Amino acid sequence: MTEKVVVPDIGDIRDVEVIEILIQPGEEIDAEQLLITLESDKAVMEVPAPFAGTVRKVALKVGDRVSQGTSILEMDIRGPDESSIADGQKAEAEPEPEPEPGKEPMLEVARRAGLDPLIKSMDTPATTVSPVHEVLSSPSGTGVHAGPSVRQFARELGADLSHVRGTGRKGRIVKEDVKRFVKEVLTGPGTGLFDLQALSLQPEIDFSRFGEIELRNLSRIRKVSADRLHRSWLGIPHVTQHGDADITAFEALRKKWNSKSAGPHLTLLPFVMKAVVAVLQRFPDFNASLGPGGEELIVKKYYHIGFAVDTPDGLVVPVSRNVDGKKIQELAGELAEISARARVKKLRPSEMQGGTFTISSLGGIGGTAFTPIINNPEVAILGVSRARLQGVYEGDALCPRMILPLSLSYDHRVIDGAAAARFIVFLADILARPEAL
Repeated sequence: MTEKVVVPDIGDIRDVEVIEILIQPGEEIDAEQLLITLESDKAVMEVPAPFAGTVRKVALKVGDRVSQGTSILEMDIRGPDESSIADGQKAEAEPEPEPEPGKEPMLEVARRAGLDPLIKSMDTPATTVSPVHEVLSSPSGTGVHAGPSVRQFARELGADLSHVRGTGRKGRIVKEDVKRFVKEVLTGPGTGLFDLQALSLQPEIDFSRFGEIELRNLSRIRKVSADRLHRSWLGIPHVTQHGDADITAFEALRKKWNSKSAGPHLTLLPFVMKAVVAVLQRFPDFNASLGPGGEELIVKKYYHIGFAVDTPDGLVVPVSRNVDGKKIQELAGELAEISARARVKKLRPSEMQGGTFTISSLGGIGGTAFTPIINNPEVAILGVSRARLQGVYEGDALCPRMILPLSLSYDHRVIDGAAAARFIVFLADILARPEAL
């Protein structure tokens, strides 16, 4: 039996625009399944099917305007007896097959993977569907542009619509957008199951509504650095150990060398780099990388130390190779030359690869401590802040000492807190005794 389905009573609203067609010819639909979405100046409405059956013909298209009584579709009605008999025969004749390996439903894959922040339990009862669903649009237009059925669908999947890019009319989010977003999260790069970055995308906000703004394009260096740092922060469990080093003797030696030597100006960084290599030789787990499977530690027998350089376009990290075999003054000359080329974009790609440990020094700017982000695939990074003159008791006497703040961030999957504390203590001990190098 063929029946025509029309727009039901929607009040005094006329000439309402069709913004979504939720069914297609040949589709089997159930009673109360949503058919179309309508949008007026003040409201969004969804029209459900009055009975179950098979869609023969859809009489509307997106953009049409309708009123009460306008034809939506023609469908072959499925009676309750026919439905129950057919379902029973199907259940008896064709038992539901087990899903093939690798082809489990998306939600089952997500649930087994423990993605609770993304995929919520499907056991929560769905919101009851009324004959015509109506939800008021946000007066300011700041809300997510999606219909009630799409919102309910997203709630069932646990997907945050603020992260979904709409492809519908006027940027409206449709169900296919939600499906695509969940699929990308589950199968994207990152951990093989989902992309962590998809969970923290910047929401689209029109900040010009609050005041004057200016748009600036990020430099290529900042874009590349942002991606690497973001992945490192999301993928590595960071912990930071802080400590102080008494560099009074080092500073006296450095100033003495600079006053007598015609060679390159000695900064604190080459001293710290040499001291770090001595500590890495004592604690080799810090000069390593976690293997691809997470079950092996790749300990490196070479010491290529990266050092962060602040350039007008952003942060770059060139690498000084085989620091253990270089003298202090040789290292100082190399650092000055590489830093100068970094600031004018003259570094070769090979000069920023192969690092085993990184040092980020902000001593020339200021600050007391910070939490540096690990330069993946390394497992630790040392932050150096500005040295300060501080009174320290030696016995009963208060003596002025030059104190250098140190901040060691480490990958807690590889390194525990006790090892990190020993690293800092040993490094501070070396920096307190120039003769140790």
